[in-house]
Amino acid sequence: MSSISFIGLGGMASAIAARAIAGGNTVELVGRDTAKANDLAAALGSGAATGTFGSVPAGDIVVLAVPYTSAVEVVTQYGDALAGKVIIDISNTFDADATGVVTPEGTSGAQEIANAAPANSHVVKAFNTVFGHILAQEGSLDVFFAGDDARSKASVSAFIESLGLRPLDVGGLEMARWLEGVGPLMMGLARNGVGNFNLSLGVNTSN
Repeated sequence: MSSISFIGLGGMASAIAARAIAGGNTVELVGRDTAKANDLAAALGSGAATGTFGSVPAGDIVVLAVPYTSAVEVVTQYGDALAGKVIIDISNTFDADATGVVTPEGTSGAQEIANAAPANSHVVKAFNTVFGHILAQEGSLDVFFAGDDARSKASVSAFIESLGLRPLDVGGLEMARWLEGVGPLMMGLARNGVGNFNLSLGVNTSN
C-alpha cells in the first residue's frame, strides 16, 4: 500500500481519503485551515494524520485536491517541497457555466501544474471524471488517468486499485486536456440527458 498526502480538504479529498484508508493506505491531510484538517482526520479515524501546509508532504503520492484556479499557485508555493513526488491533479478546468474549458488550445491544467512543479516530480491527471459524491459511495468505478512517466503512472494505477476502483490509462499528459473536457460533458449529461448528478462514466469491455 501507499503513503498518500492530500493538499486540500474538500469533498473530493474526503471521498478519496476515506477509500484510501479503507484500502490500507496511510493518509496525511494538509490545508491552510488546521482546525478543518484536524476535524477531517478525526472523522476518517485511524490511518489519517495531519501535516503542515507548505512543508514537505509525508506521502510519496501527493493528491493536489485544490481548485484549478489556485493549483499552480499552491504548487509554486510548495516549490522544492514537492521534489521527487508523484502529484495527482484532480482539478477540472471548465468555465463559469460549465460548457467549455478555460485553458488555451493545446494545453491543460495538468500541464500547467507540471510546468510549475519541480523538474524531478511527475504529474498524473486522475479522478476529475468522477463526481465526489459518487466516489463517496461504495462500489467500483472507472478512473481515467494520464501522465508521461511510466513508473509514476504504475504507482497511481496501484493506488487507484487499492481504492476498489478500476484504473484506465488514456496515455501521456497531453491527454489531460481531453480528460478535463469530460467535465463539461458530465455537467451537460447531468443537466440534460440524465437529469441529475448521480452518474458516472465507464468503459464496457465485453464483446
